[in-house]
Amino acid sequence: MSDDGHGDNGHRNVPSRQRRRFPGISSRAYEHPADRSALVALRKLSGFDTVFKALSGLLPERSLRLLFLSDSVRVSDQQFSHLNVMLRDACYILDLEKVPPMYVTQDPQPNAMCIGLDEPIIVVTTGLVELLDEEEMRAVVGHETGHALSGHAVYRTILLFLTSLAVKVAWIPLGNLAIMTIVTALREWFRKSELSADRAGLLVGQDPRASMRGLMKMAGGNHLHEMNVDAFLKQAEEFDAGGDLRDSVLKILNVLPRTHPFAAVRAAELKKWSESRDYQRIMDGHYPRRSGDGDTSVGDSFRESAASYADDMKSSKDPLMKLVTDLAGGAGNLGGRVRRGFQGFASPPPPKGQGPEGQGTESDGTAEQGPADRPPTDTGTGTDTAARDDD
Repeated sequence: MSDDGHGDNGHRNVPSRQRRRFPGISSRAYEHPADRSALVALRKLSGFDTVFKALSGLLPERSLRLLFLSDSVRVSDQQFSHLNVMLRDACYILDLEKVPPMYVTQDPQPNAMCIGLDEPIIVVTTGLVELLDEEEMRAVVGHETGHALSGHAVYRTILLFLTSLAVKVAWIPLGNLAIMTIVTALREWFRKSELSADRAGLLVGQDPRASMRGLMKMAGGNHLHEMNVDAFLKQAEEFDAGGDLRDSVLKILNVLPRTHPFAAVRAAELKKWSESRDYQRIMDGHYPRRSGDGDTSVGDSFRESAASYADDMKSSKDPLMKLVTDLAGGAGNLGGRVRRGFQGFASPPPPKGQGPEGQGTESDGTAEQGPADRPPTDTGTGTDTAARDDD
């Protein structure tokens, strides 16, 4: 590092500082509850095991490795040495014994991925390397290292293969339907796994502002002087709370084809976790170890995921989430709530005692309730409803 604070590679460096290391840390420490349970559910998906076993033997992983070896630049002490230092640091901090190969590939689109069936490979594009500063890039390398530690690379590789296969067999109705069912499940899981990997990136970089700044740059480009992290986070709040039920449906439709959550949403989720007790406990050295992974309960994972979904829905300001939460809690007048939702959920209902034409309809509060006004009967499904989420 030179005296002016810039390295020979042209990347701005920051003064070196001591980062905490997490010996023997289990990926359970940072994994989003929905990541763990979605992966369990994915494995239980009808036909998935058969497809997975078949694809494990069919995927051209050896060819994939040779492709990167021959047409990309492998990170080492001689090539992209600053990335090599970050990779080794990330593996040291997360106690990943074997450092995965890392390649830089020519692509102006900022992107990074961790793929591979037998052993993970990390790939970053030149667009990403040129976009991010030192600490932002450190968070990304930690993100991909987190994928490797969690074992996500296998399912990411299958997702890429199946997405390509779905296009090739689109003319076969039943075949395409079966593949797209698995692809949809894989995408839902992968969106959750991205939240887990964002947390791993924060544990490696240990700089929340840098992690969120990198996500902001992924959305808005390398114009940092024109952007503000706090304003970017407010976008996530507006996205969550804005609109009516129609917008809620559009949000779901917009996210379904994606493998990654929206950048502003990821930044808000990461900020929330960085301020949580869970993150502080890990930083204080209190976290689950890999030695205890074999004793984990599948049922506990599902319960944690259900509780996480329920908490997210209760805290969400999204009109649809509020409606579902109210119904799960026994709120009545479903018909009226839905009608108002599609006419503008944010608009307050007419004042009590006034009908649509200003005439009293509930003046004494003793009017007989119609079927639509009675609270729904508790069938015992409220918890399950509140525990579901479409990301």
